[in-house]
Amino acid sequence: MSTCDAASFASNIFNFPQYAKKCSFFEKGGDTALPQGLGWFILVGLGALFALIPTFLIWFDRKFGGTGKDSENFSTAGRSIKAGLTACDIVAKWTWAATLLQSSNVAFSFGISGPFWYAAGATVQVLLFAILAVEIKRKAPTIHTFLEVIRCRWGTTAHVIFTVYGFLTNIIVTAMLILGGAAVMEALSGVSVYAASFLIPAGVVVYTAVGGLKGTVVAEWLNVCIIYLALLIFMFQVYATHEDLGSIAAVYKMLRKVEKVHPVADNMGGSYLTMFSKSGIIFGIINIIGNFGTVFVDQSYWQGAIAAKPSATYRGYLLGGLCWFAIPFTFATTMGLGARALDLPLTKAEANQGLVPAALAVHLMGKGGAFLMTFQLFMAVTATACAEQMAVATIVAYDIYKPYINPNASGRAMINLQRVMVLVYAIISGVVSVILLKLEVSLGWVYLFMGIVIGSAVFPIAASLTWAKCSAKAACISAVVTTPLAIMTWLITAAKLNDGVINLDTTGQDYPMLAGNLVALFFSMILCIILSYIFPQDFDWAELRNIPVIESDPNSDPNNFEGEDSPEALNYVIKFTWATGGTLTLVLLILWPILTLPAKVFNQGYFTFWVIVAMVWGIVASVICIVLPIFEASDVIFAACIGKKPSKTAASAEESVQAGKESHLELPPAPVQASKQGTGVVEAALHATLRAWVGRDFVHSELRSYAITLVASSAGEVLVIVCPPSCLWMGTRWVWFFGVPALHSSDCFVVGMNISVKMGVRVGVRTAQRLYMCAVDVIPCGRAGPRASGMHLVIALDLLVFVVEVAVVIIGNSRTKRNRV
Repeated sequence: MSTCDAASFASNIFNFPQYAKKCSFFEKGGDTALPQGLGWFILVGLGALFALIPTFLIWFDRKFGGTGKDSENFSTAGRSIKAGLTACDIVAKWTWAATLLQSSNVAFSFGISGPFWYAAGATVQVLLFAILAVEIKRKAPTIHTFLEVIRCRWGTTAHVIFTVYGFLTNIIVTAMLILGGAAVMEALSGVSVYAASFLIPAGVVVYTAVGGLKGTVVAEWLNVCIIYLALLIFMFQVYATHEDLGSIAAVYKMLRKVEKVHPVADNMGGSYLTMFSKSGIIFGIINIIGNFGTVFVDQSYWQGAIAAKPSATYRGYLLGGLCWFAIPFTFATTMGLGARALDLPLTKAEANQGLVPAALAVHLMGKGGAFLMTFQLFMAVTATACAEQMAVATIVAYDIYKPYINPNASGRAMINLQRVMVLVYAIISGVVSVILLKLEVSLGWVYLFMGIVIGSAVFPIAASLTWAKCSAKAACISAVVTTPLAIMTWLITAAKLNDGVINLDTTGQDYPMLAGNLVALFFSMILCIILSYIFPQDFDWAELRNIPVIESDPNSDPNNFEGEDSPEALNYVIKFTWATGGTLTLVLLILWPILTLPAKVFNQGYFTFWVIVAMVWGIVASVICIVLPIFEASDVIFAACIGKKPSKTAASAEESVQAGKESHLELPPAPVQASKQGTGVVEAALHATLRAWVGRDFVHSELRSYAITLVASSAGEVLVIVCPPSCLWMGTRWVWFFGVPALHSSDCFVVGMNISVKMGVRVGVRTAQRLYMCAVDVIPCGRAGPRASGMHLVIALDLLVFVVEVAVVIIGNSRTKRNRV
């Protein structure tokens, strides 16, 4: 352990002996909290393990959930992700290394204003992006990337320009992930930052390349679970159990003592417990502006909206934004304030590297805390890394290869190219990170700088789906002209404030970064609006629906949905999303901060209320993100428990007929005589369904002899159901294959007996009917809305009753045999 000179040394004000005569927390050449071998195990061993688990979940979903293997499923996850998983997807890809590290740094530096402005300043973008998410489903349901909208609307020049901005965004975000992750890995375990720069992105290549977008979404849920669980552990350590802190009151009292020795410049009273913070507000403005670019210009957020069901867009993004708020707000209120309350010997350089939470984790839990912090950070980094890899791969495939190199590319070729690009980008991101490390660029510097480079593309991209008058000239000129102006403003401001000195330190100061970010976002917006009125475009939104899909995907057609996913419902929802997103933005950025101002420097009661809000928010968000996706996947889990596999997509009617014969119930070769009641309606509906989904008419004899119904589900696969025509009832909304009034006991008895014979159980007529009803599920029609939730309960009760009845029959048969003996 190195020592400090007497002049520069200041003891820990709480006299913790482990920090006596320490110049910094993570001293060069000192012992690390974790052995280096454990660091390698996290990067390589756990990296491999958490590559295999998502890969298994992908296989599980394909086997029992019916996910296809075509290019549309690979690139868009079948456009069928539900709200809970969509929310987790948002939380995962928005939880960068900076979310955990930089948020704690600003809490450590500015006090309570830091976590709030980090959380609020980066939540509103997601809430407002929910509007674009809904607009995708309303106006451009067939897209794979946001750049396809640019190309369709504004042509090749605009497409090339905004593709560059898209790539810049992906590179900046990935660099921040790896810079923060590698720095913490080295500080806690001694693993080389250069090795970590390549191993961190390498761990996610496997499941991203295997599962595509669905693979990244499934993996992100797993990562989010660990991130939230670690957050809760640290939160209760600081505010409930640890001997050095252990309560809200203790943290409050220690912060009041620390502010007397280390006051915050430009904070009211030098206190860490006030929202009157000049530096906090400046950081908040930079944070708000910069993060518009990393949401609106990042393909990973667009692909999350593309993958979602129509009704899951606004629900998932609004819910995801509010759940994500808890991570920087609760985590930084815990780790940043906790580290400051203990007066840990962290230098400014260490804080800028993002080592504040790592230091507190070591203090709280020793090696266990270091491992948990490293593991949590590894999950955060890999969760976003896989989304960025998939984003870059999709842009290369759909915005470079297909439009400019091979317009006739097949689905298989697109999948193979995307898989190659996932691997290539993992290598490129490692190289970029090593270059930044060699230049000694810190995480904090990159975080503040990103808005200057990409902020000018925000308004034109948002306008591409929301403003019909915005023209190609306006979009291109406003973006291309504003970016160099923003960079010039940033550098000139840095030089003016520092006597002409321009280096990493001077350009990383608050005011130069603020000036550059303001110009990037607002000058671009103003210029784009002015030029759009001078050179207007009266764009017809219907043209966006001509963007082609490579392979058939029923979920890309809005007319295939009814109920809450229907176009009519989305027309109402867009108004709700504008109102909700706008209201929450005003609450987070204006109303909440204003309401805290009368408190000035928080007293203990106000601080207790503030922390309780953060804790409750963290707990609720954790429960939602961990439990809701499991609940939504209950049908897949149930199907796996009973060994039920989904029917596979049929390439043609004849293949579907054959699949139905082989995979479903074995019926007698002669069709069962049906009641005349409703037969004409049934056959007409069957004809319409077959014509819509198979592409040709079926003659009367085919329907009567095979008695096969093909129905496309909301997930896109074609389900083949074999049953007597008299067992069908075609409703206006649902297709029920055990319906009334055309249900005949004899028909169902024949079908039920076929099942019972396979089970080796003899059943009566009533039980056979119930067996048939339970075996044939309720399937949504191709143009119907989502499955009625109440039917799951009906089917479950039927299955339960049937199991009891079969058990009674078996027991009765065994007793009869014993009596005979």
